[in-house]
Amino acid sequence: MLTRLYQWTLAKAAHRHAERWLFLISFLESSFFPIPPHPLLGLMCLARPDRALRFGFLCTLASVLGGLLGYAIGHFFYQAVGQQILDALGLTAKFPVAACYLRDYGAEIILIKGATPIPFKLITITAGFIGLSLFTFLWASIVSRAFQFMLVGFLFWKFGRPIKAFIEKYLTLLSGLFLVLVVGGFLAASMLSGGGGKDDKCSHATMATLGAGGR
Repeated sequence: MLTRLYQWTLAKAAHRHAERWLFLISFLESSFFPIPPHPLLGLMCLARPDRALRFGFLCTLASVLGGLLGYAIGHFFYQAVGQQILDALGLTAKFPVAACYLRDYGAEIILIKGATPIPFKLITITAGFIGLSLFTFLWASIVSRAFQFMLVGFLFWKFGRPIKAFIEKYLTLLSGLFLVLVVGGFLAASMLSGGGGKDDKCSHATMATLGAGGR
């Protein structure tokens, strides 16, 4: 199922309305769509490096707007919709952990998400559920999403198609360096390693530990 959906997503790179598909997939991925826009963005940038910055901006804008939808789902409709989305995506077990970290660290977790494979939809729904400040959610999402998508767009725009191999090899490293600069080495090391220590209450969080109502 996921393989077919992935291939369907990639096929949109050659569609005459590819930009609209990129916007739609980036928007939906922030709240419930299982396939991230990165493969589609990469293919479109590879085909048209001269428009790569535009593609990166579209991805960023759509992802942040979609994040607001995810936030609304978590805040207003978690029981009716949000929980079912997380169940379908296999993210239910990670929800209390994400909620605990977002409560304790807020913006840092959203910024860290931009440099890791953590599903953004998990962050957006959880942020709404715990009632994270909307201002904090917005600015951190813009920085996180812009760094990830605009970096790809900039590299393709600046260096053209030969940059593809570099991106595939070093994008994770570049993201990690950004994370260290913004969040700080200690927190980055702790979070990226899964919170590791025995005294890290969030790595062992459950729904019961979130408290009544979760908020």
